[in-house]
Amino acid sequence: MTSEPFHDGEIAVQTRAGVRTMAEKVSHGIHPDIPLVVQAFLREQRMVVVASADRRGAVWASLLCGRRGFARAVDELTMRVDAAPAAGDPLADTLRPGAGLGLLAIDFATRHRMRVNGVVESVAERGFVLRAEQVFGNCPKYIQRRELPDNAIPASRGRLISDAAQLSPAQRAWIESADTFVIASLHPERGADASHRGGNPGFVRFIDGDTIVWPDYAGNMMFQTLGNLTVNPAAGLLFLDFSAGSTLQLTGTAKIVWDFKEQPAFAGAERLVELHLERAIEIADNCPANWQFLEPSPFNPR
Repeated sequence: MTSEPFHDGEIAVQTRAGVRTMAEKVSHGIHPDIPLVVQAFLREQRMVVVASADRRGAVWASLLCGRRGFARAVDELTMRVDAAPAAGDPLADTLRPGAGLGLLAIDFATRHRMRVNGVVESVAERGFVLRAEQVFGNCPKYIQRRELPDNAIPASRGRLISDAAQLSPAQRAWIESADTFVIASLHPERGADASHRGGNPGFVRFIDGDTIVWPDYAGNMMFQTLGNLTVNPAAGLLFLDFSAGSTLQLTGTAKIVWDFKEQPAFAGAERLVELHLERAIEIADNCPANWQFLEPSPFNPR
């Protein structure tokens, strides 16, 4: 791993957004190892999102679930995830030694989240070992509070519902009503990254049948996602159905829209991001169901 915390794409976005100096200050929160407080946080999680790229270069965000402790640090440099991808999830093919992965652990009840980006060291029948290269937390902005019952049954390996180049009307409605998704991106040398996005229901909209757009709000000023997209437009989105336990994965190409006067208004948007859809995968019974919605984020634009 290079000692420089940011690559050229991230620096370019930070500079254009006018936050380059602040980004350098917050970069001290990026660690090359897994601090003890992060290790404790990981042990308590029952699901993580993994960003990866398939052999064709398409980027995906995938969900893995298990009982507390299924995702844990082995030592200060490596972590182990004891879970297998759902049937039909591209992660089953992208998990291989040497592959770059981005891992997001998020606790919706407390609004805490951590990212562990690194390289796969080994793969087993039900899991893998990841060597950390960048470990850092994010602020709690735009996370809607949800709580999963303690007795929730961990998800099975899921059932593939559809794998298509276009969305069904029900899938479009799902996206248009979402208040949360995860975006995966990839830098050719630095590897993959997964990041949370949230807002009021309806903050993700369709421009046409295969292009969606969402606002980019004020965040941590590091711009890992937008920096990756500046270098490599491949991206993956993951939407969760918190009631039924289903997931919807999208992959395609994204672009940053800096001048969006011609686009529909988004309160609080500093820029927009568009994704041109290339493939969508829906999997049922892929995550714990029956989450209780507690409250929206106080940072959501009004």
